[in-house]
Amino acid sequence: MIPAAMAVNLCLYGMANATDIEGRWARGDGNASVRIAPCGSDLCAINTWIKPGTPKEKQGDKLVMTIKRGTSGVYSGTAFDPQRDLTYSLTVTVDGDKMVTKGCIIAGLLCKGVEWARIK
Repeated sequence: MIPAAMAVNLCLYGMANATDIEGRWARGDGNASVRIAPCGSDLCAINTWIKPGTPKEKQGDKLVMTIKRGTSGVYSGTAFDPQRDLTYSLTVTVDGDKMVTKGCIIAGLLCKGVEWARIK
C-alpha cells in the first residue's frame, strides 16, 4: 500500500495530474465559482456559478490555462480567455484549501490578483 503523502506526490507529477489545483473553487468576493479540470493537455477553469448582476461574466465562460507546477504549490504559465480573446501571464499559488491567482497583461504592466477558497 502506498502512503497517502506519496500517493499525492505521484498524482502531482506532471501537468496532467495536478490534482491539488483541480476541483471547485469559490472566488473571495463571493461573485463566482469555478471548476478546474483537465481539458486536453491544459487545465480549464469553467464558471459554474456567477452572482446575478455580475457584469462581463456568465456561467460556462472558460479560461484555458497552460501552466506548469513549480515548487511549493506554485504554478506558472499563460491563460487564454476565449470570451475576450486575451492571453494573460498567470501565476497560481495553491496552499491547501486556499488559492491565489495573479494574471497580467501588457508585458506585466497591468495585473490583478484574486483569492479563492476550495469548495468541499
